[in-house]
Amino acid sequence: MRHGKKFNHLSRQTGHRKAMLANMACSLIEHKRINTTVAKAKALKQFVEPLVTKSKEDTTHNRRIVFSYLRSKYAVTELFRDVAAKVGDRPGGYTRIIKLGNRLGDNADMAMIELVDYNDLYTAGKKEAKKTTRRSRAKKVEGSTETAAAETSENTEATE
Repeated sequence: MRHGKKFNHLSRQTGHRKAMLANMACSLIEHKRINTTVAKAKALKQFVEPLVTKSKEDTTHNRRIVFSYLRSKYAVTELFRDVAAKVGDRPGGYTRIIKLGNRLGDNADMAMIELVDYNDLYTAGKKEAKKTTRRSRAKKVEGSTETAAAETSENTEATE
């Protein structure tokens, strides 16, 4: 029976599963996005998100904890230096899973998992949308007509 066993075993022994997730996490941190199966992407998301949360506070203790999971000095330094700086203000949800269809050879469901703040397609649109909002345009239009009307009334009073 599998009472209380909530994570996916991915048809692997414990050591193999931990090593595979560590390798996939290192690749994700290094390349910012990887292609894999949907089941592995979901398991990797559960594996990586707590590590990214730990990386927000750069202490020796947190570095050692993350290193015990990742087993790669390069990945740990990149995570604490670059990734943590980008996701410092985000409260969670550091990864995104996008389904890609089925693999040609065995028809397995494929997905792309990526770090959220590193995709330029999504972040570029949001930055522009924040700069020009509907409310600020309405204020500018209303304010400009009111100020123009006030200026003309002041000019006519001054000349009279």
